Amino acid sequence: MTPTSPARPARDLALVATMAGLMAALGLVPAIAPFGGAVPITAQSMGAMLAGALLGPRLGSASMALFLGLVALGLPLLSGGRGGLGAFAGPSIGYLVGFVAGAFVVGWLTHRLAVRPGGRYVLATGIVVNVVGGVALLYLLGVPATAWRADLSLGTATVAALAFVPGDLIKAVVAAVIARGVYAAYPGLGPAPRPRPRAAADA
Repeated sequence: MTPTSPARPARDLALVATMAGLMAALGLVPAIAPFGGAVPITAQSMGAMLAGALLGPRLGSASMALFLGLVALGLPLLSGGRGGLGAFAGPSIGYLVGFVAGAFVVGWLTHRLAVRPGGRYVLATGIVVNVVGGVALLYLLGVPATAWRADLSLGTATVAALAFVPGDLIKAVVAAVIARGVYAAYPGLGPAPRPRPRAAADA
């Protein structure tokens, strides 16, 4: 992100709130429950990828935490109009927690691997980052929790999750394409330049 300034806290709060609002808007996209699965396919996992890719690990994960806090308060912001504490007791709990973790990992990896000096976003690297933090990590947290809450074997839950893979890979690509466009328009979203080691600077 850009260097600190007096306006930074207000800017950060606005970015966090905006991304939480985007997550809520993505919840309006109808969910799909393939083969009657306990966990629906939604567009909101793409929101977690965008949160990390655009806001970085700290603000990206904070925006997802804010979103889940609003859900916990009863706002029907999850896909299908779900909300309230009951949403955290169902088979989707691992995926909901994964929104926060995924945004952090995507943000951390994006700022270290996918964004070049000057704010240039490398699309291919960004796609890989989204798959690692926004798909693989989400499954790592979501599948065992689904097995637990839905009283399924881990193998059965894993096989059921395979229906998500094609759509999530598409979302990883779309999120990277959007991120590249945003970085091109607002290169200041990239990480602040790292200070050079003193020894190297004095050489």
